[in-house]
Amino acid sequence: MPAHSDSDRLDASSSSVTFAPTSNGNGIGNGNGNGIGSVPMMNSNYRLRLIPHKNHQPESYDDLRSEFTPSLFSSLERYLPAHLLNVPREAKYRYMRGILRRYSSEEDRKRAKKHKVYRQKIISNYQPLHKDLYQLDATTFFVPSFIEAFMPSDSNKDQSIKSIMSEPAPGVYTFNMLQPRFCEMLLAEVENFEKWITETKFGVMRPSTMNKYGVVLDDFGMESMLHKLMEDFIRHISKVLFADVGGYSLDSHHGFVVQYGLNRDVEMGFHVDDSEVTLNVCLGKQFSGGELFFRGVRCDKHVHNEALPEEIFEYSHVPGHAIIHRGRHRHGARPTTAGSRVNLLLWCRSSVFRELKKHNRGYASGAEIVKGRRENGLFRLYLKRKRRA
Repeated sequence: MPAHSDSDRLDASSSSVTFAPTSNGNGIGNGNGNGIGSVPMMNSNYRLRLIPHKNHQPESYDDLRSEFTPSLFSSLERYLPAHLLNVPREAKYRYMRGILRRYSSEEDRKRAKKHKVYRQKIISNYQPLHKDLYQLDATTFFVPSFIEAFMPSDSNKDQSIKSIMSEPAPGVYTFNMLQPRFCEMLLAEVENFEKWITETKFGVMRPSTMNKYGVVLDDFGMESMLHKLMEDFIRHISKVLFADVGGYSLDSHHGFVVQYGLNRDVEMGFHVDDSEVTLNVCLGKQFSGGELFFRGVRCDKHVHNEALPEEIFEYSHVPGHAIIHRGRHRHGARPTTAGSRVNLLLWCRSSVFRELKKHNRGYASGAEIVKGRRENGLFRLYLKRKRRA
């Protein structure tokens, strides 16, 4: 880790990080008419907690018109400093919106507003095939081993989660997750949505610029279910495995399905994800090929650096089994040579971590994350775990 000045240190006593106040009209300021001047402050700095208030019940923001999704505010509210938890909702909203706007451009916000209208058109017209998919039901979605890993008390839960994980390569974890019946239902729901698209000639947005096929699950009503999946399960996994990239504070997501095979996308080029943590689960069907290949973690400046031998890894998909990794972990997918492969992906993001990165507080540089030598901290940690095993 780099040396930090006193002003850059995390405030361990309050589990928070401080940011200098601004007065540029972005929703965070010092009482100059920006909307939160009446909020009582502990001192002249603004803070976001690194650890959420577990017992705090956040308010609903569903009725507010915003460029950000309502669930994001509800999730982020748990990270507000204690003295802001019980102030009027409008004050909390403005405070959080200001933080979010720090790393979201005006162009991004305009695009988000248009996307919200687009999504509402779909949801108001599309008739779901399996309505049970739209509310998270752990007992019917997940295999017993996955559910049982989250049952112990907080003091034992971390170890319980680790017990179901395999780490075949540094920073890449695999585990059994989804029930076969859930996979079948989700595949049928996606096919039904694709049929609706064809019949109505509705122009849909695909999951990313790299995918010509596949659908965004959030766009036809599954946003709440996937958010709960992230909040109740993936965030705890990420807190244990990926705390260095904000795994403890995941608060938004992009959930989608990708399709590979005949008359579909065949492969996925070498890339990194727009996420802090990525969950990737194979849904089926019958296929050959399509292996994921990994080439280590890099920052933007070093994303094209050569991989070290120990960073080179390939993973063969198994229906129902999940693979989870940092979004910055470089990867791609080999051609699917026969059959049809469909995968569920959840890109999990942390506004808190992105704020930390923006202010360069407690965030290691890419050159430090990977120096291109064997003493890479991630690899050393991997070797240490292997020796213990």
